Amino acid sequence: MTTALLVFVASVGGAGLCLVIAGLSRTTIDSVPRPAHSPALTPRRLRYGTVAAGAGVVAYVVTGWPVAIPLGALGVLGLRGLGRGQAGQVIERIEAIASWTEMLRDTLAGAAGLTQALIATAAICPQPIREEVSALANRLTSGAALTAGLQSFADELADPAADVVVATLLMAATERAHRLGDLLGALAESTREEVAMRQGVEASRASATSAVRTVTGFSLGFLGLMVLFAHSYLAPYRSTEGQAVLVVVGALFGLGLWLMAILVRSRPVPRLLVAEAAA
Repeated sequence: MTTALLVFVASVGGAGLCLVIAGLSRTTIDSVPRPAHSPALTPRRLRYGTVAAGAGVVAYVVTGWPVAIPLGALGVLGLRGLGRGQAGQVIERIEAIASWTEMLRDTLAGAAGLTQALIATAAICPQPIREEVSALANRLTSGAALTAGLQSFADELADPAADVVVATLLMAATERAHRLGDLLGALAESTREEVAMRQGVEASRASATSAVRTVTGFSLGFLGLMVLFAHSYLAPYRSTEGQAVLVVVGALFGLGLWLMAILVRSRPVPRLLVAEAAA
């Protein structure tokens, strides 16, 4: 029983074995997709990779286990995969869309046309979407067609909540929809309700994520204490067979944590204007 427990504890260094895949290659929250060639993405990954490699080297120096190098590195990257993700940014962005929709409604109430209203809101719209709204205003000022500008705007925002607003504006631009201001007000209200719903969901997810981080941190801390104060108990795992056991059990433990992390991740919400934006 004691041997089995020691094997389990010593293998916790591989907790990030599968979590690293989720942390580096999956979309962790239903949000705006990152640009495919974001200039800030590669340096960030290099920084995390350097820290992970350093952790692996330190783990090897402390334990003397060759397997500690990959397990220590993957453990650090796995802890990154347990981070909060982009939930806060997504909620702020959706709330900004709601505020901008209200601004657009109020501007239209001042007898401004739709194009003029879109241009006027560029300077006062909320910061999370100001860049996209400013780009839309610049296109319209340069003489671009309203429908083409709105479709490009939806593609840049790449947000399901924004797609609903843009679809309404496209309908107003092509079908001369009546009472557009009332419709925009209703959309803003429903968007704020979505923000409140997401905040409640994220609060529940934060509790589950905190539990996963607590389990992982406690296990890694316990492993560190064993390495420092129980050399004789861990001595058998210096052999080839012991290292193989650590790899197998570490992979299984990492898989379990990875599955737990998946449970607290949200799924991307399908967009409404993907086809139109792609065209």
